[in-house]
Amino acid sequence: MVRKFDFLVIGSGIAGMSFALKVAHKGKVALICKAGLEEANTYFAQGGIASVTNLKVDNFEKHIEDTMIAGDWISDRAAVEKVVREAPAQIEELIKWGVDFDKNEDGEFDLHKEGGHSEFRILHHKDNTGAEIQTSLIETVKAHPNITVFTNHYAVEIITQHHLGIIVTRYTQGIKCYGAYILDEKTGEVDTFLSKVTVMATGGCEAVYRQTTNPLVATGDGIAMVYRAKGVVKDMEFIQFHPTALYHPGDRPSYLITEAMRGYGGILKTKDGKEFMQKYDPRLSLAPRDIVARAIDNEMKLRGEDHVYLDVTHKDPEETKKHFPNIYQKCLSIGIDITKDYIPVAPAAHYLCGGIKVDLNGQSSIGRLYAIGECSCTGLHGGNRLASNSLIEAVVYADAAAKHALSVLERYDYNEDIPEWNAEGTMNPEELVLITQSMKEVNQIMEAYVGIVRSNIRLIRAWNRLDILYEETERLFKRCKASRELCELRNMINIGYLITRQAMERKESRGLHYTIDYPHADKK
Repeated sequence: MVRKFDFLVIGSGIAGMSFALKVAHKGKVALICKAGLEEANTYFAQGGIASVTNLKVDNFEKHIEDTMIAGDWISDRAAVEKVVREAPAQIEELIKWGVDFDKNEDGEFDLHKEGGHSEFRILHHKDNTGAEIQTSLIETVKAHPNITVFTNHYAVEIITQHHLGIIVTRYTQGIKCYGAYILDEKTGEVDTFLSKVTVMATGGCEAVYRQTTNPLVATGDGIAMVYRAKGVVKDMEFIQFHPTALYHPGDRPSYLITEAMRGYGGILKTKDGKEFMQKYDPRLSLAPRDIVARAIDNEMKLRGEDHVYLDVTHKDPEETKKHFPNIYQKCLSIGIDITKDYIPVAPAAHYLCGGIKVDLNGQSSIGRLYAIGECSCTGLHGGNRLASNSLIEAVVYADAAAKHALSVLERYDYNEDIPEWNAEGTMNPEELVLITQSMKEVNQIMEAYVGIVRSNIRLIRAWNRLDILYEETERLFKRCKASRELCELRNMINIGYLITRQAMERKESRGLHYTIDYPHADKK
């Protein structure tokens, strides 16, 4: 089946839905969602969204400086200034779409402070800000007559000149995107979606790691598709490990203990109740995430333990329950009363700072293709994301991409020469076992060799192991009918390769990339 839309948006988090809402008045929008609309990284974001709103004590320059420091001075300053300065206007738009941010008794925003921030500037909705944003946007999207939502649809490949029989290499100029091949999981058929503009908003890739706070749909699909289409992918070595995921063996994904809990006064301690962050950073438990994650990792290795603790027992119990109701209930469900007991925590893969390289308009290196949200690399985060900067980046760049796409839409038309997907192949239970086992191997390889602390020998081993899996999976892909499981495995291997290769290419420790072979970095 061939479908035609003005805008094809692949991904249904805050970036994808914001873009859809900003362009739908000018054309028909297809919103592709690989699961349900709630199954997006946005939904699971607890902490909040950063924006300068209290001008009595805060200003843009402070937020810019905090972002540059957290990014280890390799953030693109133009991207940083864009996001910080345009943030307040986008907050107002989110509010118009129904997002309810918490306010204090004076009617002003109840602002939180998180690691790396010099002022209180995090807007939030209790400890489930992402869920509040996601549900508000879902209601607005569903009410729009020009937006068609395709749930349980999976993007297999973006369509470029390659599908017209033209040889495309990474050095080919003028590569263009004409839409995507989309698998309808109900029918098992791969349909052709033609579009004038395509937007990649597929989120992150942290499901390539065994321990992750992300929903398991975060398999890096958009990045892998763009990489295979010869698009530019950048800074994949910068994987942010959240320092404080709830340690509860068997849970996957891991439940996130928001950074706001450390901003609230939570203190990191070892099993014997001793504080340890004073050994690593003067900001103690409120140091940036990369520093805290490495500190926890080191303490765990020194002591031979698999977690540390976060202590909020010294805080007022009723205040704790009020500010963190979901965390309180989650911990209580496994026998931990956070008002009386320490919370067991350990780092888990949480956020990708790199991705599909884009300009200030969200344009990728492939014509007619934009990338926004976590799958993109705007340059904002540099070597390490400042807490709560990701949601605001997503809406600011959704706005920029929407404005640019609308300004050029009339130049584009559909490419009617695109062939339908080759649907040959079969899939049997034996092949499904091969896929699930290979996924586990990817998780083990990445966890063991491309984690918080790296070395040349570990990266080489990861590369060699991934290469074997790549060859096996490509042979399987050629003879099997396309399925979500097989495509996700293929993408996870591509992502693992990109993280490993770009980690090998960075001959220094910088931001989130820490290697024992190059322990020192030149700053600024």
